[in-house]
Amino acid sequence: MATPLRKTPSKSDRKREVILAAALELFSRSGVDGASLDRVAERADVSKTNLIYYYPSKDALYAAVLNNVLSLWLVPLEAIDRANSPQEAIATYIRQKITFSRDHADASRLFCFEILYGAPVLGGRLRDRLQPVMDEKAAVFAHWIASGQMAAVDPYQFLYSLWATTQHFADFASQIEALSRRTLDDPAFFEESVAHVTALFLARIRP
Repeated sequence: MATPLRKTPSKSDRKREVILAAALELFSRSGVDGASLDRVAERADVSKTNLIYYYPSKDALYAAVLNNVLSLWLVPLEAIDRANSPQEAIATYIRQKITFSRDHADASRLFCFEILYGAPVLGGRLRDRLQPVMDEKAAVFAHWIASGQMAAVDPYQFLYSLWATTQHFADFASQIEALSRRTLDDPAFFEESVAHVTALFLARIRP
């Protein structure tokens, strides 16, 4: 079978990606109030006029960044599927989520800030995009529990705990580094962290 051709990003798409990456870095480190469009344009190496062509206001730019972050944040949940065993699914989710904390720490922190401030921008998106996914994953948990593949747990509470534990590695990375003098960039520490969190949560679902 022929490999499907990947669409080459247009110049406009690449420009948007550069702007969004610059905005993500500044928003996650300086907050929305501390990151001006001038600073984003400078960081992205584009003119402010060019930036405004794509994103007419800072609010529009912030919303676009958060929507991208939410899309990335939802990807690991795809592992929670009936086709997988609960042990395989949760282990895969944990590895992907800690990888996200390592490779997209800015995105994780920005998502955390948005939620801490009451999700003023993402509130509606959480209901529209996250709620259906959560309900779908809860049904998968119910299937696993009913078939005796895992112990009975509240799917929502279990996922809340998973999120908090895996995101800790990004949101509190400076604390972890101060206490352990290690980061997720250290392959050995990364694997130790994945193994510890995996063992912790698999023990909770053992039938």
